[in-house]
Amino acid sequence: MATKRQSVHGQWSSRWAFVLAATGSAVGLGNIWKFPYIAGENGGGAFVLVYLVCICLIGVPIMMAEIMLGRRGRQNPVMTMETLAKEEGRSTHWRLLGLMGVLAGFFILSYYSVIAGWALSYIFQSASGAFVGSSAETVGKIFGDLVSTPETLLLWHTLFMVMTMLVVARGVRSGLEKAVTWLMPGLFLILVLLVGYAMAEGSFAEGVNFLFSADFSKLNWGSVLIAMGHAFFTLSLGMGAIMIYGSYLPEKVSIAKTSFMVAAADTTVALLAGLAIFPIVFVNDLAPGSGPGLVFQTLPIAFGQMPGGLIVGTLFFVMLVFAAWSSSISLIEPAVTWLVEKKTMTRGKACVVSGIATWLLGIVTVLSFNKWSFEFTFAGHKKTEGLFDMLDILTANIMLPLGGLLIAIFAGWQMAKTSSIDELGMESTDLSYRMWRFLVRYVTPVAVIIIMLKAIGIL
Repeated sequence: MATKRQSVHGQWSSRWAFVLAATGSAVGLGNIWKFPYIAGENGGGAFVLVYLVCICLIGVPIMMAEIMLGRRGRQNPVMTMETLAKEEGRSTHWRLLGLMGVLAGFFILSYYSVIAGWALSYIFQSASGAFVGSSAETVGKIFGDLVSTPETLLLWHTLFMVMTMLVVARGVRSGLEKAVTWLMPGLFLILVLLVGYAMAEGSFAEGVNFLFSADFSKLNWGSVLIAMGHAFFTLSLGMGAIMIYGSYLPEKVSIAKTSFMVAAADTTVALLAGLAIFPIVFVNDLAPGSGPGLVFQTLPIAFGQMPGGLIVGTLFFVMLVFAAWSSSISLIEPAVTWLVEKKTMTRGKACVVSGIATWLLGIVTVLSFNKWSFEFTFAGHKKTEGLFDMLDILTANIMLPLGGLLIAIFAGWQMAKTSSIDELGMESTDLSYRMWRFLVRYVTPVAVIIIMLKAIGIL
């Protein structure tokens, strides 16, 4: 049995604090629009059922493994993997898994911050009445002017990065925990208010039908692949965030129960987002559209035409910023802890160094939407945002699935059975432990390989 360590950064005050933080990490910009849309397009309730199965078979087992590794190591992901590998008599090259997670979070935040800056900008656009009575052409021009002006994008990117680093600099209890204690209930409250508005003013029955009517005829192998991919990506796995958050988890907290709570909260938020968004889209005879266009070009038209749209639209973009903010603090936390532990920096200095580095890389994304834009094709899809698309492909299609695969392999094959039993607080005869071990050794690695092959266009 390994010597029980304590993180030098402190701990969450409770399981609930961790659930809020991990859910905040999982719920992001993509979560608000992507899950409801892919559910509606792939059979509604039938897809939701397949997705929930995938969450149980892929998402939760890897999340349990990543939390377990984090809590057992109690250090940044690089040093955690090196320490655990030594304890298990394995190669210290496993530290590269931790390093890949730290780099993935750093890369993702560099462009995530720019997209979150769009949401920040739209709070002020909506509150000023810019969308009131606007046509599709007007809304399109507002968005076009935003992304085509590097100086404007840089301003909002800078503001969002400052917001992120101010939270992270305050530490675990005073910064991360206090932020998610406000942000996540705030996000949930705004979602509930928006759902209430959608029930009163939108085509709520049509929205419910789009999301939940079980059309099994729309289910095919492609739908299953989409469900598998989203079950993995939605929980922020493979990027070091869950591992570092797990390192702050109190010893007595059940990792299994906590993982299921996070998965349930993440799915609930996604479904509520769909119930808030699609009735408003349908009542205005707009296309449910996929991607950022739904949030930044379709919905503003609806907000501009509906009663109380100025307030509803502003609340919606505040909610988006809350979702982005809670995710961003988890993305940079692994890099900050690495600088504190490995380079013996103060937390404040580590935040300044990592924040400036992320901000500088973000300029690449800022310019990818205008001056540095170029086209290329990847996996049969045309990409037009140059280096931004390349960073997105590198992280989402390669680094995250590879990270999740290696986490499953280490937890299931490299780590002694006694070690995982000890950290998970289970018995070897427990059905729940035997199921987790079987899934993490055999099912999830195969599933993640399939996800990666689809992401790079082989399947």
